[in-house]
Amino acid sequence: MKSRWTVPDFRLRVCFRMGLAAQLAALIALALCSLHAAAENPPEVIRIGAPSYAGQNGKQVSGGIMGIVRYKDWFEQEFAREKTRFEYPGFKGGAPFVGQALANGQIDFAWQGDLLSIIGRSSGMKTRLILPLNKLVNAYVVVPVNSPISSIRELRGKRVGYNKGNQIHLQALRILAANGLSEKDISSLKLDPGNAATVLTTGDVDAIFIGSEALALRDKGVARVIYSTRDDVGPDTLAFTSYNGLLVNEDFAKKYPETTARLVKTLVKAAWWASEDRNRQELLQIWGEGPLPPKYIVEDYASRPWTDRLSPLFDPLLVAHYTRTEEQIGELGLLRGPKYDIASWIDRRYLDQSLHELKLESYWTPLDAQGRPAAR
Repeated sequence: MKSRWTVPDFRLRVCFRMGLAAQLAALIALALCSLHAAAENPPEVIRIGAPSYAGQNGKQVSGGIMGIVRYKDWFEQEFAREKTRFEYPGFKGGAPFVGQALANGQIDFAWQGDLLSIIGRSSGMKTRLILPLNKLVNAYVVVPVNSPISSIRELRGKRVGYNKGNQIHLQALRILAANGLSEKDISSLKLDPGNAATVLTTGDVDAIFIGSEALALRDKGVARVIYSTRDDVGPDTLAFTSYNGLLVNEDFAKKYPETTARLVKTLVKAAWWASEDRNRQELLQIWGEGPLPPKYIVEDYASRPWTDRLSPLFDPLLVAHYTRTEEQIGELGLLRGPKYDIASWIDRRYLDQSLHELKLESYWTPLDAQGRPAAR
């Protein structure tokens, strides 16, 4: 009598005769092989571009969450098995040159402020905003130390410098507007922040809109601060701060979705590390290698909880800020194409996945459009 076992039946019978441990080992090996076969191979080099600035020793450095990751080599550690290299091109011309490099395919990711990232997207650049990197960035207005100017309204007809085309530009316009002035009411000058001390000393400008570097200029005795968003805290003045985030080239994200997710997860982990009070001194040591000494970083952060500024959440406040920014850019005639939906430009997938995998869904408190704690 012929056996009733077919070929599949024979394999099943063999499995029954195998010990349970052997069966499990075989299944695990099969799963690992399948996973390895499906795993994504990241590129040999990943390029992340940002505006360039020099630290205390003249070395090019990065601030914010990206600066932590670079300092600790966390990207290199994450991709050590694949031996992926990371390059961080710095662009001395600021945000416009970063956007140009992203458009030309010279970089894969860009660390860029709200103004230029929105203009770039409206011009047809295929980008996605995948992670906030700096929030509620303050603006300061300084005048020469012996100047009689004491308020924004007194800037009418004066020579006022700021880094045009960068995020401070829009902050300047908003602060002027809140005081009944427009760019037409001043003599605006394009200014590299690195030259601020020189032009204040020589009297070539009457006032400067600048970032937290203003605090160092004050203590050097070359400037007097007449206004700051740090001191002007309220729902209406939140709009005077600025944001920047991580943009990815859409083609890169489509080709390397797992790589993009791993990169974002590393940055979210860095945001958590920076938000922990126990790491504050080391954090200040890292950031202190930049152009601003730690004592000024502490002073600049004094008006708001550190976790609000370090939060990687795409909360209602951030979405409202970017939406307002797009509207204002459109009103100024700076958009290079049609308006687009900010909410759909933001790609939350990588952040949501990272928060879930790191069990950080409830760690940061989202802020509503008025800057108040919002329900999750």
